Amino acid sequence: MSQNERCPLAIVILNYRTPGMVIDCLHTLVGQMAPQERVVVVDNLSGDDSVERITKALSDNDWGSWAELVEAGGNNGFSAGNNVGILAIDAETYFLLNSDTLVRPQALDGLREAIAKHPEISLFSPRLEWPDGKPQHSVFRDPSPWSEFDHAAATGPVSRILRRWAVAPPLVDHPVPFAWASFAAIVIRREVFEKIGLMDEGYFLYFEDIDFCRRARLAGFDSLYWPQSHVVHLRGGSGPVKDSQAKRKRLPKYYWASRSRILAKSYGRGGLLLANLMWMMGRSISWCRELVRHKRPHLCESEGRDIWHKFSKPVEPEESWQGQFPPRV
Repeated sequence: MSQNERCPLAIVILNYRTPGMVIDCLHTLVGQMAPQERVVVVDNLSGDDSVERITKALSDNDWGSWAELVEAGGNNGFSAGNNVGILAIDAETYFLLNSDTLVRPQALDGLREAIAKHPEISLFSPRLEWPDGKPQHSVFRDPSPWSEFDHAAATGPVSRILRRWAVAPPLVDHPVPFAWASFAAIVIRREVFEKIGLMDEGYFLYFEDIDFCRRARLAGFDSLYWPQSHVVHLRGGSGPVKDSQAKRKRLPKYYWASRSRILAKSYGRGGLLLANLMWMMGRSISWCRELVRHKRPHLCESEGRDIWHKFSKPVEPEESWQGQFPPRV
């Protein structure tokens, strides 16, 4: 591929101290890459031996013809790292992958089929699954004050009443549109970046996928869940949040800052206040249940305090990513 030629598909893999996972992910792409397609691995200033190990793997396995490593120069978060990768290569379509993913055989063929078959669709989400093949939730509804109430209450009757607002809808095995999808694996056409810009770097980690999909939807772009393509998502490869949630431990401040940001950008400062108040109402229900039944709290430590993190200035700066994606030339 010549230097000025635009590649049809570019895969961006973001690494932060997970070189082994990145190499495993690259192994699953061997034999699936079509001519002129490229992979960009972005190292988010891991500060370990990631750069050396990934560089060696590219050389030892002769992957240099279709994969390259780019160093971000700093760790400014998930959005910023992916933006580095997106800007590093000129492509018609971008496939963003977490380092903790494994691309199943024929998955790229399925995504190419979707891209060709549905020119009206601009974002595609493959099926995420566990190593044993069981599906994970990968497409969702937007969070709202009602979903915050449901999350805090965690009570069967409440969840049944509020099921239309549940963030995670029932799993399906056929293509459906979605409000937002996990950016552990997401396909995005170039036209989306050209119109709405890159990912919002005001999010360090978490909720940036909700934000980007919301901006794309408001700009008129359509999305589609494509379960014919399977991607294994090991989860939690480069951050402690999933493990902390499972153990009910206190979550890092950046998680709560991102939560405040997405709710304020979606519903305004009043909507963030309403969401927090609804959370407190829901928590009063679950607290009474726990008191009566002597149950362990289902929420993380200090969650009632942490939902107020960044409440006074939830969106500052207003838009941290001011630049636009380079236009077509």
